Amino acid sequence: MIIRSRAPLRLGLAGGGTDVSPYSDLYGGAILNATISMYAYATIVPRTDGKIVLNSIDRNLRIEIDSKMSLELNDDLGLLKGVYNRVVRDFTKSPLSFELTTYVDAPAGSGLGSSSALVVAILGAFAEWLKIPLGEYELAYLAYEIERKDLMLAGGKQDQYAAAFGGFNFMEFYDGDRVIVNPLRIKPEIVNELQFSLVLYYTGTSRLSSKIIEAQVEKVTSKEGKSIEAMHKLKEQAILMKEAILKGNLDRIGELLDYGWQYKRNLADGITNPVIDEIYEVAKKAGATGGKISGAGGGGFMMLYCPGNTRYKVIEALQKFGGEFRRYHFVNYGLETWEVK
Repeated sequence: MIIRSRAPLRLGLAGGGTDVSPYSDLYGGAILNATISMYAYATIVPRTDGKIVLNSIDRNLRIEIDSKMSLELNDDLGLLKGVYNRVVRDFTKSPLSFELTTYVDAPAGSGLGSSSALVVAILGAFAEWLKIPLGEYELAYLAYEIERKDLMLAGGKQDQYAAAFGGFNFMEFYDGDRVIVNPLRIKPEIVNELQFSLVLYYTGTSRLSSKIIEAQVEKVTSKEGKSIEAMHKLKEQAILMKEAILKGNLDRIGELLDYGWQYKRNLADGITNPVIDEIYEVAKKAGATGGKISGAGGGGFMMLYCPGNTRYKVIEALQKFGGEFRRYHFVNYGLETWEVK
């Protein structure tokens, strides 16, 4: 028997950062995101020899250990171990023997929510294998707890819910880890045009998002006025972006992305750098009307809105930076699991 799962990565279209505590607890956060055809994959093959094999293909890491109730979180396979520990603690109450193989279509730290999608995919595979009844909200919250509370990794809440639910969602975040996911019904022609106009560019560098997020949290905690005002504007951006997409006012999207980018730069040091700034300016001169760095910032993927047929000139203009353009399409489903007999 083989158990497989996959969870989609996401593009954060607006409101990024407002899902992070304490801002979401104090003021309420709002984010608009959409899942794309890049995935985190997990495969579980049960074993009967009392061993656990953890195999991360994309990171070229593999370990084999004796099965036990709790695995030490002392290496780069912490996400895999963290999920196992929680599954045993909350559900099986006894050790498991298996081989877990994972793969992610984007590098860690690339800004597409890859780490959270991986946790959701692994959880989904365990739930499929062990027949654990978890709905989307339950699974997403459990993934959030594993990352943010068990593993103490800094970050927000949107990525786990995007991976679990899939599609275009307007998400609201409140005190007490309360999250409301509002799926959006968008006309197919609007989705197609948005997909054509949004160019996804990988800068070739990843970043440690937790450091940037920790700096952002510190500024909100210390009630630094400039950072809190920027967060308020990003929350407003999410509401305006939702309205523009639902109504098909696509000319507004580049303008709103640019509006949000100018404020996001004020959230914390490290969100941008001279190379990112130059890429952004060159893209705008070539015809892009707006864009943003995906995720916390500092590197990873950039998303650029290129109206009409300007995508071709933007792609040509950015060739000199040596990055990579990624083809993708929007997907309207989240976590998927299946069993191969």
